[in-house]
Amino acid sequence: MAEALRTIAFRADASLEIGTGHVMRCLTLADGLAQKQAHCVFLCRPHEGHLIELIEERGHRVAALSAPQPAAIAAGEPAHASWLGASWQDDAEQSLAALAGQHYDWLVVDHYALDERWEKALRSSANQILVMDDLADRSHDCDLLLDPTLGRETADYAALIPANAKTLLGPNHALLRPEFAQMRPASLARRKTGQLQHILVTMGGVDKDNSTCAVLRALDECPLPEGCHITVVMGGAAPWLDEVKALATAISASCTVHSNVTNMAALMAKADLAIGAAGGTSWERCCMGLPTIMLCLADNQREIARTLQSAGAGLAANSAEEVAKLLTGLLQERLEKGTMTGFLRTASVKAAGVTGGKGCAILMQAMDLKEQGQ
Repeated sequence: MAEALRTIAFRADASLEIGTGHVMRCLTLADGLAQKQAHCVFLCRPHEGHLIELIEERGHRVAALSAPQPAAIAAGEPAHASWLGASWQDDAEQSLAALAGQHYDWLVVDHYALDERWEKALRSSANQILVMDDLADRSHDCDLLLDPTLGRETADYAALIPANAKTLLGPNHALLRPEFAQMRPASLARRKTGQLQHILVTMGGVDKDNSTCAVLRALDECPLPEGCHITVVMGGAAPWLDEVKALATAISASCTVHSNVTNMAALMAKADLAIGAAGGTSWERCCMGLPTIMLCLADNQREIARTLQSAGAGLAANSAEEVAKLLTGLLQERLEKGTMTGFLRTASVKAAGVTGGKGCAILMQAMDLKEQGQ
């Protein structure tokens, strides 16, 4: 059996523009690696809305890069190049300096602004490079690539990665914390009733455009069933958190707001319907069999929303008003035809079929990190 790998470096950022998803899924992997006695270091730029303190609270070292600076974006740069807060050359130079000459077993890159040029520049710092992506829109110099997008195929990366690079594609490889797979059976079992008594609203850890308030106002206009409760989850650094809390006390439905939660799986297990951004949290909801009305908050979320709607796991909307229209239509059908229960049951089954929530274990095995006891 191969020896456990010991040193892993991560390059990922969080910000008001980027959101929290890239760092959070890297943290899920880092936490799993740490349980196998691996040592993880994160290279992060301190954008507004960064998660450096959270990473450190989870027991991982952070090497902070310099403060973000506006950089001229040349033609041909990645579509999200502006998210970096530096040129890729400066970022690579700073990252190498932060690693201080230490050689790592793996370098994990999870950043839409970086491509094969940056990865080639850092190639000497690690034995192998793992890239996490969702876009398939730029070339990579990697040994292993993970993309959890539903419907993603090997051909999508054929011209973008080395011929000998391995790929882990599709939602079964989404990096979810262990509690999602652990709570999945109980969550699926309680959905057989198909009742709508609890709505979970999750617009992402940042929600820079205050979509949460827009959704709450829209829900206040919906004919929700009597006694229906709304739970809102946000990041602690979300800029509109106080406004959301104030609005939660003003709407007619009972509404609770949580921030910096550590029990998302439990909250999802208790919910009958989610209204959420069509980002990485989509895979968590699917694992729990939670039907969702998905609100697209960014262009890179449209493909997730489209494929999940096609799979029957939920419904897609482009605005809070569309969310309210869809939900009102479902509630009206329940009154007229009794089909709201049918939608919740059917969407739950379809969602649960998307992923079983064991992507982190699969990835660690691909990285030659065996499960304990093997």
